[in-house]
Amino acid sequence: MLQEYCSLDGLELATLVNRGEVSAAELLEEAIGLAEKRNPALNALVYRFYDRARQAAAGHRPSNRPFDGVPLLLKDVLGDCEGVPTRFASRYVPEFPAIQDSELVRRFKAAGFIAFAKTNAPEFGLPPFTEPQLYGPARNPWDLSRTPGGSSGGAAAAVAAGIVPVAHANDGGGSIRIPAACCGLVGLKPTRARNSLAPQLGDFMSGLVIEHVLSRTVRDSAAALDATEGWVPGDPYVAPAKQRPYLEEAATPPRRLRIAFSTASPSGPPVEPEIAQACVKAAELLASLGHQVVERQPEIRLEDVAPHFMTIYASGLAATIEAIRALTGREPGPDGLEAMTLNLYELGRQVTAAQYLLAVQVLQQLSRQVAAFFETYDLLLTPTLGTPQLSVGAIDVTSPTANLMDEKILRFAHLNPLYNITGQPAISLPLYQSAAGLPIGMLFAAPYGDEATLFQLAGQLEQALPWKGRKPPVWG
Repeated sequence: MLQEYCSLDGLELATLVNRGEVSAAELLEEAIGLAEKRNPALNALVYRFYDRARQAAAGHRPSNRPFDGVPLLLKDVLGDCEGVPTRFASRYVPEFPAIQDSELVRRFKAAGFIAFAKTNAPEFGLPPFTEPQLYGPARNPWDLSRTPGGSSGGAAAAVAAGIVPVAHANDGGGSIRIPAACCGLVGLKPTRARNSLAPQLGDFMSGLVIEHVLSRTVRDSAAALDATEGWVPGDPYVAPAKQRPYLEEAATPPRRLRIAFSTASPSGPPVEPEIAQACVKAAELLASLGHQVVERQPEIRLEDVAPHFMTIYASGLAATIEAIRALTGREPGPDGLEAMTLNLYELGRQVTAAQYLLAVQVLQQLSRQVAAFFETYDLLLTPTLGTPQLSVGAIDVTSPTANLMDEKILRFAHLNPLYNITGQPAISLPLYQSAAGLPIGMLFAAPYGDEATLFQLAGQLEQALPWKGRKPPVWG
């Protein structure tokens, strides 16, 4: 059963459960066994609640839900599960159990998922690599000397290692798409407000943050979004309604699309040549599939916008830490916070209300510029990352001068924060591999609210360049 478990996606596992060929309890034990076997090398799982999961699996009754009995991992950022702590991977956050499920976790459970552990993340989900002092670094199943990305790095490492087919993730500046590209996975950042942040939040960082999953197949990503999307009364705004299930979209060939592509860096040094060449290959593949492909990109200067993005990012962190201080009475300082986090917190504390509102206005102006570009083109293709996967330890979060504007971080993260700013959906697909055998992800962005076209094209590309059978060395 072990090899079969690893080779099947979540929907296939749920089908076996609903046919009575395997039980939820048996699937859970497979996942736990793989976690115990493969996690020591990866450090992807950081908190286990196996007994609670075993009770849920023992009482599970199949009812034709999309993910009936499928094991799931929750991220240690926003992945609130009643009775289980969420620590944001920080020594500053006490190990208090959550008093209730988040709306997303409630919907995961309603879809049939059984959560059994939390995954590693950087402190407060800030940088695009996963090396918190609290838990230690997570490692990439394709090369243990490299990062699985961040902030959903533990989730990506676990899915790529075959521990689970799907894992919870979230994205405030590339935190789903970057780990997907690092680990050879499908990583969709949905449209802003597609998944609710209820009950604790309305939005976060003025809409930069969105929830979803990482998966090995397009259809698992689509079915998971079908299971979780939709507003909750009290949400500050809602995403445009979908026209039909995303799972159907993933199985539907796209129309002839107008696709722009670019290998250019928005600022600074160019994209690594091997990654740029892969993007050109992807453009050629799209043309061979009948799409209209041209080399274009929006005329924007991200370096002019970056300070305003950081104003909102830093303010959001400061608000989070102030809320924790109010609950615990503990003063934030170097004994509890990493230097990179503390530096950003101090920046956020200094932001005035006027500066914050100006930053929101600037980002909204940029969003209108980008939206105009997508009136001409259906999709924009770029590399997901500007450089190969960073080596573990390449950036020291404990350095007194550590900050998110480090040139290595900016080159690595590439264009990903743009789509958090605009709220558009964007998906990273593992189309290629480097000469060293590492995954190379390609990023596709669509107009606001149009996940349907992304899923249609992703399904077409998954057939043209199948990646499900690729296995990292940690599989053995």
